[in-house]
Amino acid sequence: MKLYSKAHVAVISIVVALAAVAAGVAVTATVIVPRAVEKQLSKLPMPTSVQTVTPITPVQYVSPAPKQGDLTDDEQNNIAIYNKANKSIVYVTTLTTQYTWYYQPVQQEGTGSGIIIDQQGHVLTNWHVVSGADKISVILSDGSVADGTLVGKDPENDIAVLQFNPKGKSLSTISFGDSSTLQVGMKVLAIGNPFGLDRTLTTGIVSGLARPLQTDQGYMIHETIQTDAAINPGNSGGALLNSHGDLIGINTAIKSPSGASAGVGFAIPVNTARPIADEIIKYGAVKRGAIDINGIDLFPALVDYFNLPVQKGVLVNTAGASVLQAGIKAGDRSQAVRSGRQTIYGGGDIIIEINGQKVEAMTDVYSALSDTKPGQVVNIKVARGSQTRTFSVKLIESNTENQ
Repeated sequence: MKLYSKAHVAVISIVVALAAVAAGVAVTATVIVPRAVEKQLSKLPMPTSVQTVTPITPVQYVSPAPKQGDLTDDEQNNIAIYNKANKSIVYVTTLTTQYTWYYQPVQQEGTGSGIIIDQQGHVLTNWHVVSGADKISVILSDGSVADGTLVGKDPENDIAVLQFNPKGKSLSTISFGDSSTLQVGMKVLAIGNPFGLDRTLTTGIVSGLARPLQTDQGYMIHETIQTDAAINPGNSGGALLNSHGDLIGINTAIKSPSGASAGVGFAIPVNTARPIADEIIKYGAVKRGAIDINGIDLFPALVDYFNLPVQKGVLVNTAGASVLQAGIKAGDRSQAVRSGRQTIYGGGDIIIEINGQKVEAMTDVYSALSDTKPGQVVNIKVARGSQTRTFSVKLIESNTENQ
């Protein structure tokens, strides 16, 4: 065992005590220091102060909270578009007379939207918004109400043009865009009057292009814009805008099991609607070519009853002079049958193609003739018995008065 002197023990005790203090451990000790060592320690400089060192913790950067009134670029764009376009959107209300089972007249009110397109008070909207209306009212952004009159309609594309008297008032009109430049993913904004809430703004994107849409009257619009911007009842006839605030579509329909917005809305492209509106304003109607027939869509019971050679197509039930002169055969009145309220004559030709476009129903006939004019000649292929034949038919002017 190694022995230490009292001086050595004193020094060791001091070192241990100092180490404990440095480690932050409270130490209580009684130390006997020899005089020789005490003299040597007294010569050492004494500390003037004791500093406490705290642990260093990392500093996290926290972005400053936005000041009240600060807006993102997207918010500023939304506000600018709304300010630019909202006053050109009108609230359209209609009164339509319906009859009960006891033939008692009951007036029903309908609502929708419209777009002011010129200083003469012309309003672009959907045909289904004003179809059958006995009275049409147009409510402007300033709250004033004007009587609306129907200038003309195009049921095949669900387009109608109204007009009200501005009475010298300067109108806010929409600016037209180009729907041919649209791409899936582009931002769009919808303004309309859903559920009677006037000039409501919703935003979204172009979800799809060239979507087929069948109207309630059975017409097929082949190239509509699909969007997830919320569109609800009352939005019909309102504006679909691009990020510049230009009109690129007319909000028309939604696809929803509940009848409310499910993120699948459809708009008629402005490049379709604008020429139609121009023609209606100029002529009061759309001068489009038509085949002078009463056509019947084939259905299984009809195919079986007459033992028809095809399952799909349009039976020529009756036909006008231009069709008969071309060589197409209409139904035989001696082969008449009833289907619901409709009288069908067997023995007529079945249209299966027009200008190379397949025809399975009357909606396909309207589609094939959508870009034609009266007097134009089209090639119509029909099934007659086990044979097919093609005839050249001169088109008449489409009559939309009774549609």
